[in-house]
Amino acid sequence: MVSCDGLSVEFGGTVLFENISFVINDKDRIALMGKNGAGKSTLLKILAGERAPSRGVISAPKDSLIAYLPQHLMTEDGRTVLEEASQAFKHLHDIEAQIADYNRQLEERTDYDSDEYYKLIEDLSAISEKYYAIDITHFAEDVEKVLLGLGFKREELNRQTSELSGGWRMRIELAKILLRKPDVILLDEPTNHLDMESIIWLEEFLINQAKAVVLISHDKSFVDNVTNRTIELTMGRIYDYKVNYSHYLELRRERREQQQKQYDDQQKMIAETKEFIERFKGTYSKTLQVQSRVKMLEKLDLIEVDEIDTSALKLKFPPSPRSGNFPVITEGVGKSYPVESAGGKGESAVKTFKTVFSNASLTIDRGDKVAFVGRNGEGKSTLVKCIMREIDHDGKLTLGHNVQIGYFAQNQASLLDENLTVFQTIDDIAVGDIRSKIRDLLGAFMFGRDDIDKKVKVLSGGERTRLAMIKLLLEPVNLLILDEPTNHLDLRTKDILKQALLAFDGTLIVVSHDRDFLDGLVTKVYEFGNGQVKEHLETIQGFLDKKRMEQLRDIEISGK
Repeated sequence: MVSCDGLSVEFGGTVLFENISFVINDKDRIALMGKNGAGKSTLLKILAGERAPSRGVISAPKDSLIAYLPQHLMTEDGRTVLEEASQAFKHLHDIEAQIADYNRQLEERTDYDSDEYYKLIEDLSAISEKYYAIDITHFAEDVEKVLLGLGFKREELNRQTSELSGGWRMRIELAKILLRKPDVILLDEPTNHLDMESIIWLEEFLINQAKAVVLISHDKSFVDNVTNRTIELTMGRIYDYKVNYSHYLELRRERREQQQKQYDDQQKMIAETKEFIERFKGTYSKTLQVQSRVKMLEKLDLIEVDEIDTSALKLKFPPSPRSGNFPVITEGVGKSYPVESAGGKGESAVKTFKTVFSNASLTIDRGDKVAFVGRNGEGKSTLVKCIMREIDHDGKLTLGHNVQIGYFAQNQASLLDENLTVFQTIDDIAVGDIRSKIRDLLGAFMFGRDDIDKKVKVLSGGERTRLAMIKLLLEPVNLLILDEPTNHLDLRTKDILKQALLAFDGTLIVVSHDRDFLDGLVTKVYEFGNGQVKEHLETIQGFLDKKRMEQLRDIEISGK
């Protein structure tokens, strides 16, 4: 379907990748994997036609449609959600306008026997055939179905896009791509702004309705469920595995073990050869042998081991100060916000309120590891802010004796000292054995050798977020509250964080849509939805299984 032949990319003399070739076939679901900086997003942009390779070519059938969702993108203002999503069918409106124009010309012209007139009839016939071959009978229904699947509520479809956050605008762009039914869908971190239900919906769509997909994602469950092929980009070359992510990890481990053995054997041979040369370089009888070995070393192709794996690094929290038996208790807690007044201005205005959630009563025991889950906008972060005393609320909220909170919020990165370097930021708070491993720790969180001496003020938003996460994990606390902690972490780093949280002896509240991260970590789930907070005394997998059964039951009931 799409052929990539001999692609190379160079930046100022630095080779990002060189001479890579592969083919994207119909029904391929490809995960593009590799460490940060390997060139994954660059390759996706080349496939999308948004940038050109230094060398090599991309070829595809003439009428094929390749659609691309980048990490950062904004929709235009001036339309409602429904109108903007309907732009997916703009090409159909263009065809309709062209057909109308051809018909107008035929009505106005009188040169019925001219070549131009016959050419006009042929063009009209061709474009009409193309138009009527497209099924547009369910156009409005399809737009609404996709938007609802991606988390919009029906009453939100007539909101102006200018009122929406970047994450919700991104969902509209994703809806437009899915509605166009392209031959190849290119997705760069599509789940970062989706809640759990929307991610599951997107999975089902890509598996059952998409033709071919190439995606970059740090959501392991999403990647495993959707993909059937993994292309790893590492050290300027690719490895193509016809398996999903989990199976690819096993094959990659075996490949690297073989590489390491070959590397070790070669290094041993090189050391022995150099020793022979050094010992006999002045010996006349050994001159030819010495020269032969020198030439052999000069011509030797050195074996490389693909990117050093630091996943063995163990991050350990400091011991938690003991808190009371119940770090958090809420009784009838709720939160409402005033909205635009109705009925005029001043004293004649009627004040109205939007209820985020109400009557939330929950008890979190010492040592609990719980998840707050639910659609975006249902109050997960709002309740966290209530616990942090950042906002007022209805009802009673009690923090237990000696509760010391470590809080990771979405704005956590902005609180870092911009004048410190990356290394100083961590060195200032690290105590004990971890001090000798600061460089390894920074490396595990994607700060390379060239990054550790950078000032915080020159870091990107994602880099600041990762640094703030490391800083938080080294401070002695007994209640950790993490709001979407994995959005800027790769799979290996997320695993390091997860293992540290499993060993954490305090209490954990985590707001997350990352099923794999939550699986095995939390044993209690609080579900936010429809203005309520429901307690589920089970793992995230048990909760999801129950939700699927409820959804199936709802479908069965509605179908009767």
